[in-house]
Amino acid sequence: MRAFITNRFHIWASKEGLTEAALAEAVEEITQGLTGDSLGGNVYKKRVRLPGRGKSGGARTLIAYRAREKVFFTFGFAKNERENIDSNELRSIKKFAEQLLGYTEQQLKQLIENGALREIKRG
Repeated sequence: MRAFITNRFHIWASKEGLTEAALAEAVEEITQGLTGDSLGGNVYKKRVRLPGRGKSGGARTLIAYRAREKVFFTFGFAKNERENIDSNELRSIKKFAEQLLGYTEQQLKQLIENGALREIKRG
């Protein structure tokens, strides 16, 4: 399974200290069926560890996920910043998830080359 982060997510994650290793760990959990809370439309809320905080005090990420194929980290927030997203944000993220999950290999390659996506390197 391939895993990606959007450029916007990368900027947020960098500010929070969320490492690629922590995201790779979350991807491993996802491959084991621990996807988090389903929000519908192939969107899930997945908890991830932030340095020194663990999962319960860590971050919430919204992922676009298609089983055994692809996962995209699209949005994130620290638990102490906000509890959840609103219905308008969720609608937008579902549309974005549909778009991301529909990309061909060629389109993914182009998005990576353009810097719009980054692929998570896993051990």
